[in-house]
Amino acid sequence: MDSPSFDLQEVKRVIEAALLTAGEPLALADLKKLFDEELANDTLRDILDELARDWEGRSVELANVASGWRFRARPEYQRFIERLSPQKPPRYSRAVMETLAIIAYRQPVTRGDVEDIRGVVVSTNIIKALEARGWIDVVGHREVPGRPELFATTRQFLDDLNLRSLTELPPLEDLGQLVESVAAGAQADSAALPEAETVESEVPAPQPSREDASPTVN
Repeated sequence: MDSPSFDLQEVKRVIEAALLTAGEPLALADLKKLFDEELANDTLRDILDELARDWEGRSVELANVASGWRFRARPEYQRFIERLSPQKPPRYSRAVMETLAIIAYRQPVTRGDVEDIRGVVVSTNIIKALEARGWIDVVGHREVPGRPELFATTRQFLDDLNLRSLTELPPLEDLGQLVESVAAGAQADSAALPEAETVESEVPAPQPSREDASPTVN
């Protein structure tokens, strides 16, 4: 404990209330704002670990994701919660899933890299929709003629998939199921990804490739 004035049980209750009512994950820096006196990071982590143990065996759990901590329904109860919404969860097209997977597992990559791997032209709508969803972003430019944009996944992507880092990405064949489960839990999202690709987006990609360099594998 940092100071004798701290009642750690009260601190835990305050943190619990904040996390239960927050609309997004809270980082340690956010949790520190709840208190007038400074709490050490180690103290906060100990309290969060204790709080997570308090919720073990319940339908809701305290999870640590890329942006911080948040409460979430356990996966086995998600199918019941989905019944509260009359909307059918979107099913993402093969083009969307392949584009997202290439960016996630081979980042940073250019649009040309994605097209070289897929063998077809990538629809601008897919790139824009993934950006609008907050799952990918431009992180730089490749130093070749034309300086094409380099895309990578975002912290929001990790948060939505309930991951702390890219090292926790599931095997490639399981990514689609994970993304679909996220879609089921966020059916009302205004930045929904396109469900089906147009015929134009399946035009074979021109050869040779746009960039000589191959994408970096994380």
